[in-house]
Amino acid sequence: MKQELLRFGAGSAETSLNPLTGLIIVLACLLVIFLPRRYVIIPLLLVSFLIPLGQVIVIAGLHFMMFRIVIMGAVVRVALTEFPTAKASGFRMNVIDKLFVCWMISSVITFTLLWGESGAFVQKMGSLIDACGCYFVLRLLYRNFKDIDRSTKVISLVCVVVAVCMIGEVWTGKNVFHVFGGVPEFADIREGRLRAQGPFRHPILAGTFGATLLPLFIGLWWQKSKARVVAAMGMVSCTVIAVTAASSTAMGAYVAGIAAILFWPLRKHLRWFRWAVVASLAALQIVMKAPVWALIERVDLVGGSSGYHRYFLVDQFIRRVGEWWLFGTKSTNSWGWDMWDTSNQYVEIGVSGGILTFALFLAVLVYCFKRLGIARKSVPREIMVQRRLWCLGAALFSHLVAFVGITYFDQTIISLYALIAMISSATSFALMSSRTQSVPTKAPARYLKFPDYSDSSPELIQT
Repeated sequence: MKQELLRFGAGSAETSLNPLTGLIIVLACLLVIFLPRRYVIIPLLLVSFLIPLGQVIVIAGLHFMMFRIVIMGAVVRVALTEFPTAKASGFRMNVIDKLFVCWMISSVITFTLLWGESGAFVQKMGSLIDACGCYFVLRLLYRNFKDIDRSTKVISLVCVVVAVCMIGEVWTGKNVFHVFGGVPEFADIREGRLRAQGPFRHPILAGTFGATLLPLFIGLWWQKSKARVVAAMGMVSCTVIAVTAASSTAMGAYVAGIAAILFWPLRKHLRWFRWAVVASLAALQIVMKAPVWALIERVDLVGGSSGYHRYFLVDQFIRRVGEWWLFGTKSTNSWGWDMWDTSNQYVEIGVSGGILTFALFLAVLVYCFKRLGIARKSVPREIMVQRRLWCLGAALFSHLVAFVGITYFDQTIISLYALIAMISSATSFALMSSRTQSVPTKAPARYLKFPDYSDSSPELIQT
């Protein structure tokens, strides 16, 4: 079993745990279990992002990364205390929740059928625990927009810590997070430029983590609340992270997030813009000698980027769909030179899970955008709520751009799960608020009014 798990990317064959890390994890688990509900997010997110993935406890061949241990503790806490109250107050799974679960289950089934070995099943079950555990813990902890904003503030503080350490890494050439284990002591160098990576497994992942968070901090600033100082700290920090990582993928995601925010004045005309993009791509496909996705090769924002590798990977993924459509494929080595490196989130999900898993992944993204649009239109008089929803969509768009250049193979994936949970919760709040505007004076007890801390109008939420 141990050799099987190692074969499927489970990591170290033995426990690798720094005593300091062990102490932090014990403390984090205690805090997750005993803190008041609104503060449980703090230790959960701090450990998830700041402890390198290389720190792991191996028991009977099973691998327990640090954030997995804390997530499991949070699942127990939420199952015992938060889920009963949420269910009693009317919590229901929406379409995003259901699609997310289907995506995770499909990835387990198809990967197991592809390899036909118990190690594949165990490894994917671990990933399912991480994904669904993190996602539904956050879904149940997010009871209103204040909870989402509190989560954003915690992530801002995480970015401050990571940014300071990455600046030190560029100046000294040493990564301070190596004391925890799981990351190299010395910074990577490409074409004479240091590439900081902080607690993440690769500089691209570090840069992507910071770049995709920028829209969330802009959204926090946009609320015109007392949180502007924290929001400004987050914006500066995520910019530093993206720059010090020296990654075109990260900078592309950073620019995409800003571009999406700038489309706010055109929010009522997005349908025309989308069709214009489709028409433009179709026209380019007709007039270009190479396929339209060959444009990926031309992206090089910081120098030394492997744009050709990204383009050729996507090209082979499309041309060889017959190899992976059923359950995926065991290897992409035959696709060409260096094609074992599937540094593209879309490609990785397809080749490891087949067309069904790939389609469910796309469905999650599509319905996130769809519900954001519906929810935004449902509250035409709540401009602050609309801004929140818009910035969540911008953050998701930033991830979509980053997917082209990297696979989320470390704790960066937690930021994606957290964002999807934010979108699912925020759209539910907005849609419920629009429905309850016509509720009579003697409304059911589950509908409670809170003074909106960022707008003069009342915010209706479901507790």
